[in-house]
Amino acid sequence: MSDLKAQVKALKNPPQHIAIIMDGNGRWAKKKGMLRAFGHENGVDALRRIATAAAEVDVKFLTVYAFSSENWNRPKTEVKALMTLLVSSLKKELKTLKDNNIRLQAIGETASLPKNCQNELAEVIELTKDHNHMTLTLALSYGSREELSRAARCLAQEVAEGKRSLESIDEEAMASKLYTAHMPDPDLLIRTSNEYRISNYLMWQIAYSELYFTPKLWPDFREDDLYQAMLDYQNRERRFGKISEQLKSEIS
Repeated sequence: MSDLKAQVKALKNPPQHIAIIMDGNGRWAKKKGMLRAFGHENGVDALRRIATAAAEVDVKFLTVYAFSSENWNRPKTEVKALMTLLVSSLKKELKTLKDNNIRLQAIGETASLPKNCQNELAEVIELTKDHNHMTLTLALSYGSREELSRAARCLAQEVAEGKRSLESIDEEAMASKLYTAHMPDPDLLIRTSNEYRISNYLMWQIAYSELYFTPKLWPDFREDDLYQAMLDYQNRERRFGKISEQLKSEIS
């Protein structure tokens, strides 16, 4: 066990939900003189490592930005390669999911994925539905603005049908209509590749998340990088609008 992993295992209040923007696959491949598809393949390897590492230190939810709604605008050849990789990876990673008791879920406009991708995704989700150590959620064809618009339409429809009053629409009602209604908000958001943007990812859910940025390109992100981010999180003071003295008095 690495020293960093041991430190994380000893934490009293580690992050229970970690969200990751897995960025840098294409640049990683370009640096090596390879096609972008090579970077995405190695990105899958990185996800396997990090999902396993997260499960080993008892993270309960890991949500990763796998394919954004804006990614459909990429060159058709790259999108096709990504969809092919998704299909080939899902069943290939089933053993990892089973060995680590990880449940797979997906959020986003998954109906826009190719039919074979939808089928493979549904099958692996079904096969892992009873796993209960950690939930790995793939954000696929996902965009936060679209998610919020969808939630607003759902609430508006319920008002129009007389199922709820206008006054009943509050933060709790809005959250209940999001893709992530079944899970807690992320405690920690990690973005790789030295970019400092949210990129339309979980904008409602990360309102109080701690943000961690690293220059590591996603395929180079290792277990100890995850542990370092978790230790950095532990050193943050999460006040949620209160002041330090209030938190100290609550603890004592």
